[in-house]
Amino acid sequence: MTDSATQPATPPRSTDTTRSPDVPPLQRAPTPGADAPSYAVPTLRRRVLSMVYESLLLFGVLFLAGYLFSALTQQRSGLMHRHAMQAWLFLVLGAYFVWFWTHGGQTLAMKTWKIRLVDATGQPVGAVRAVVRYALTWLWVLPAMALDWGLGLTGWSSVALLTGWIVLWALAMRVMPDHQFIHDRLAGTRLVSVLGK
Repeated sequence: MTDSATQPATPPRSTDTTRSPDVPPLQRAPTPGADAPSYAVPTLRRRVLSMVYESLLLFGVLFLAGYLFSALTQQRSGLMHRHAMQAWLFLVLGAYFVWFWTHGGQTLAMKTWKIRLVDATGQPVGAVRAVVRYALTWLWVLPAMALDWGLGLTGWSSVALLTGWIVLWALAMRVMPDHQFIHDRLAGTRLVSVLGK
């Protein structure tokens, strides 16, 4: 009879998948006790569909905000107090996004498409970072609008320039190492997929 104490013990097989070199970092299972869980990056298709849905929701938000502004300022035409109204709508949009991003990291459209905004470490986004991200998201349209104004384009030329800029801006995430949009990298934020959560 052999004494079991004298036989070398075989180490148990590790079930830790986080150390596997062939698993991409954003698809690894969360390590117990780690600072932040890792999530997959949402596809460009899901992000664009979320933005389309968001624009439908924002139509109602901006309509109500515009109606409130018109009622309070006794606006008689679209040109009356035009710049003040633009500033007001800019602030309303900012308040909308900053509030949702700092309270759960998701707008209604982002919840529908299972996308969440977090900071670079996977933690919830603070108010300052959310404001910075909101300002940087205007890079989707402002450079093209400035170029359009500088060149004096009108009609379909103007639409083509704006559309081309938006498409290039969206596709730029394909060449980024973490597949995030440029404004997210500049703001120190990330869009993560929360499918199944």
